[in-house]
Amino acid sequence: MKKILASLLTAVIFLAANDANAQSCCKRPTGMQALAMNKAFKASHEAPLPLSYAAEKGAMMQFPVAGGNDGNAFFVPSDVETNKVLIIFHEWWGLNDYIKREAEKWQKLLGGKVAVYAVDLYDGKEAVTPDEAGKLMSGLDLNRGEAIIKGLIQKIGNTKTIATLGWCMGGSWSFTGSVLAGTQAAGCVMYYGFPEKDANRVKPLKCDILYIRGSKDNFIKEADVAELEHKVKVLGHSFTLYSFDAVHAFANPSNPHYDVKAATEAQGYSLKFLKEKLSVE
Repeated sequence: MKKILASLLTAVIFLAANDANAQSCCKRPTGMQALAMNKAFKASHEAPLPLSYAAEKGAMMQFPVAGGNDGNAFFVPSDVETNKVLIIFHEWWGLNDYIKREAEKWQKLLGGKVAVYAVDLYDGKEAVTPDEAGKLMSGLDLNRGEAIIKGLIQKIGNTKTIATLGWCMGGSWSFTGSVLAGTQAAGCVMYYGFPEKDANRVKPLKCDILYIRGSKDNFIKEADVAELEHKVKVLGHSFTLYSFDAVHAFANPSNPHYDVKAATEAQGYSLKFLKEKLSVE
């Protein structure tokens, strides 16, 4: 009888272990990582048109990251001494020339009074096809991404006021960046980023949110945005939503079908928000 019970116990332990391994290695990804492997999502993102951008003021820089290799960012210094910072988060293609151009553009739009960092979450890798971008986005280690942001914030220093801005995948990371900035966070701009659903990850947020969305976006659900809005407002922060008659990625600078009219209008709202939150005239 003891041998039978021992055999049954061994079998139960074996099955439980295999079930745990199956759940671990085959767990269905959610949020951004699930979108990255969605065929329709990849098909909606055409490869960026070739761009060779010669930076005017910005340059690549490195900074220490706890537990790993140094992080990278494209840094555009302010024209005057300032304690105001904007961190820009790239879309799923990576920190390419389009994002570097955006970093310099936003430094100018903010009157040269804000230092801008376009952070690299891919550790130097860039994608030129949707398949490559999907692999990079789905393969991004979330712990590494957060460590990179924390390293950059530490490099920026604890006396600075920080706003964040990003598109698509970068819109999601813009939210994460503002959460990680803690009391230094001044404001967060999310261009059609995947809304954070975990209330525990929203709870530490210390700033207001501006969310830009296309009403024809088939990937970012209106209900999910509304759910995030509720969570943010419960914390006492404002959540401003601007919706445009456009599809997903309409304002992405590398999109061959960039919607100039909608993107320009969205930029105006974003600029007004950032100027207000960073106290830039």
